Amino acid sequence: MKPLILIFCLLVSYFHAFSQISSKAQLVWSDEFDSNGLPCPEKWSYEVGDHGWGNNERQFYTQLEAKNARVTGGMLVIEAHQDLKFPKGYSSARLVTKEKGVWEYGYVEVRAKLPRGRGTWPAIWMLPQENRLGSWPNSGEIDIMEYVGHDPGRVYGTVHTEAFNHLKGTQKGGQEVLPALEDEFHTYAIDWKQDRIDFFIDGKKYFTFSNSGKGSSEWPFDQPFYLLLNLAVGGNWGGKEGIDESIWPQQFLVDYVRVYDHKPE
Repeated sequence: MKPLILIFCLLVSYFHAFSQISSKAQLVWSDEFDSNGLPCPEKWSYEVGDHGWGNNERQFYTQLEAKNARVTGGMLVIEAHQDLKFPKGYSSARLVTKEKGVWEYGYVEVRAKLPRGRGTWPAIWMLPQENRLGSWPNSGEIDIMEYVGHDPGRVYGTVHTEAFNHLKGTQKGGQEVLPALEDEFHTYAIDWKQDRIDFFIDGKKYFTFSNSGKGSSEWPFDQPFYLLLNLAVGGNWGGKEGIDESIWPQQFLVDYVRVYDHKPE
């Protein structure tokens, strides 16, 4: 082989290999829940109280209470109880990565198994680290997964903005019906880019919210967001058909949380 041709071939091989390495998704944050006890304090904080959380929910979210949030057997367990020591009769937990895990764009995936029964309302979602554009919904919300027990088998992925939100009935989202949601683990994910947010269940894309380019009232998602995991009881949506008092306690099980700089291929 002539020297120039050999050099050219080597360069082509080098750049091909480099492009493959550089295209690999990088894991930037994760929790595999492999240490028993309370959730890792370097990764998770708690939001506490029973003021209804904007939805007339019934639970009191506790802090550092293993009954409501613990890691065991390689799982995060968020457990809601009928609990008469609290004024509204229920306790649960709401974990957040605020100021500990914050991202602008990326691929976020959570493998989880959902609770069952009327009155349960688990969610995997994201809020802005700072309300740069004003209070909710102006600064945005990304609901990676929501599920209400009175509608078994159907999960929702939704975004809320100033222009698109449930108070106006203009929210943008998709839904997917799957068997055995309450009996099996599934992976819920978003691929969040500058021009769109794609929503996935078990690797299947079921909804895309596109950046219209019409400003922050429709797309407030060019800023850092943090992750929330919670199990609510009742509320405007979760309690729409009442609360079955015979089903408690109920568990929202999370196998892992992983955040990549872009979607793994």
